[in-house]
Amino acid sequence: MTQIIEPSPPIAVTPPVAVTGATGAQGGATARALLRAGRPVRALTREPGSPAAAELAALGADVVRADFDDPASLAPALHGAGALFAMSTPFGTDPDAEVRQATALLDAARAVGSVRHVVYTSATNADRSTGIPHFDSKYRVERHLTGLGLPWTVLGPAAFMDNYANDWTLQSLRDGVFHLPMPPGVPLPVIAADTIGAFAAHVLARPGVYAGRRIDIASQWRTGEQIAAAITAASGRPIRCVEVPLSVVAGYSEDLATMFRYFQEPGLTIDTGALHAEHPEIDWQPLETWAAARTWDL
Repeated sequence: MTQIIEPSPPIAVTPPVAVTGATGAQGGATARALLRAGRPVRALTREPGSPAAAELAALGADVVRADFDDPASLAPALHGAGALFAMSTPFGTDPDAEVRQATALLDAARAVGSVRHVVYTSATNADRSTGIPHFDSKYRVERHLTGLGLPWTVLGPAAFMDNYANDWTLQSLRDGVFHLPMPPGVPLPVIAADTIGAFAAHVLARPGVYAGRRIDIASQWRTGEQIAAAITAASGRPIRCVEVPLSVVAGYSEDLATMFRYFQEPGLTIDTGALHAEHPEIDWQPLETWAAARTWDL
């Protein structure tokens, strides 16, 4: 008697999440969070041969070349991706270039036909006519995204804790000073890149819950004095906070001066209590924990 062997059902393959800025802070954090959750990741980068790209590849990401200034590279990089984590920046270019590059990316995501959810990181309150050039450019991108006909979610991260450990800040910290263009005692909402990545991965896993929503995100509110105290405790070096006049900031960047002027008045608006209550599964990393986990080269 001949045995009839039924063919095995095809194995479902989860399409990858394409992650832009994958070798940077936000994109890298999102890629790592997705990989930890078992999601396939396609890391988009202009420099697939960079050390940061090699680290992602070692974690299991598929690293591919994509250059916002080379629109022809975008569709091949996105082909077959089921979702997209998109970010944009004017730094190194200008706000108009940011909008042009992000628009090209989003248009390519629509054109390939496989992308079913786009998560775009903007900025807290960017949808409120802030007058801050690099906030307003992100809102222009948001408006383009919402008109594409693709399911979308916009995240608006607050001030990045990670900026308190960049090269420019570290130079001052070595002199025992944390410079911040904010008056004493006036807090800012802050968030770590790792928390942004964790929240983005959470959203990307639940498109039906988050599609069509814009969510500003922050871990907590902290004054300059509290930030300096956290770095003091973590580094073992005494650090004091010194206010930088906006006129000095304007000498470096009118965009940043406008941002800190807005931070002072009217100020960012985000209800961290309500946000955390709605999303208790997220590890809302406090500034003090973030600082303690770093190696401070001071």
